[in-house]
Amino acid sequence: MKVLSSRSLAWITAVVCFGALSVSTAFATQVPILAGPWGSYQKGYGHTKPTTIFNGGDSTGLVQHIQWKTWGGARAIGTGTAEWVGPRQDVAEGTQQPARIVLFQLGSCRGRRAYDAIEWYFPQHGQHFNPHQYINACTGTYYPTG
Repeated sequence: MKVLSSRSLAWITAVVCFGALSVSTAFATQVPILAGPWGSYQKGYGHTKPTTIFNGGDSTGLVQHIQWKTWGGARAIGTGTAEWVGPRQDVAEGTQQPARIVLFQLGSCRGRRAYDAIEWYFPQHGQHFNPHQYINACTGTYYPTG
């Protein structure tokens, strides 16, 4: 059995560490996507800076004409148009109104750098960003659950 010299062992260690660092650096420099999709008929999920995001269900899961103010940092923030359904209204009574959209929880989904959380809201109706109320864009789980 051949024993490696301390010099050879140091060289192998450096190569392995550099390789791991290169992979980590490459991942960190990838432009993130909106995670997903997790279901059928969705739009925007799995893409960078989508101008339309659709959950694939009824019209309350659709944001259109999105213009991104920020992308690539801890949060991506944009504005678009979505269906506002007020208190004691059903979906058929909703109206298209300006909405703010926030993507956050920058991580990974299926091996790609991605925003794993999505929320949109209507500031003109007193709503605000709540990091505890969102859709996990990789799995489709709604939070808070229940």
